Amino acid sequence: MAGCSVCPGGAWDVLSYENYGVVLMEYPTNQAHLRGSLLELPAFSHESGGKRFFRFLLEVPRLSGAVDTLPVIVREELLETLDLSGGEMLGIVGQLRSHNLRQEDSRKLLIFVFAQNISAEDGPPVNDITLCGSLCREPNYRKTPLGREICDVMLAVARPSRRADYIPCILWGSMAQLGAQCHTRDRFLIQGRLQSRVYTKLTPEGAQERTAYEVSALTAQAEEAAF
Repeated sequence: MAGCSVCPGGAWDVLSYENYGVVLMEYPTNQAHLRGSLLELPAFSHESGGKRFFRFLLEVPRLSGAVDTLPVIVREELLETLDLSGGEMLGIVGQLRSHNLRQEDSRKLLIFVFAQNISAEDGPPVNDITLCGSLCREPNYRKTPLGREICDVMLAVARPSRRADYIPCILWGSMAQLGAQCHTRDRFLIQGRLQSRVYTKLTPEGAQERTAYEVSALTAQAEEAAF
């Protein structure tokens, strides 16, 4: 299978991530570029390392006319240069991140774009994601009732801090066939868009509407892990 040529180092420098038993690239690619309209004013999210972080939703239309509503986390100082009232077109450059939120007896994987640069800018919608990492569980290949091939993969993308972000991705068609042949620890390069998907979950309290976030792949390359 084709290697992930965009990852630095060529020889795929790796580190061990003990919690999941996967092998991750030491400096993998994780790039996010969005342009869309501000759905709501930023609200305080959390504080870490003495810095305050804010969260907001960005609406990014697809060519089909559907709209992805995407969560963005940004440091307070990056917002200080902007005069926001809602509805502005914003450009975001950063990374796709995940956070494991513990809720009583369960965990929820939160997916969001971590903004490293933000600016007010006009232009067509942009939703570009590039990820390079390792599979942290076996792919899930299936066909829809209409016969469309789909493969769900969970990509572990390492940070230089030796932590990792766990990003759900969807492969389609021939890419789904490629994914079905891969296994945990195999390395992947995926380029696509971050999409939001509303679904209904049945709980003891009744039906609840929730939103899932995942990367829909436009291109994918894989390389088998070497041991």
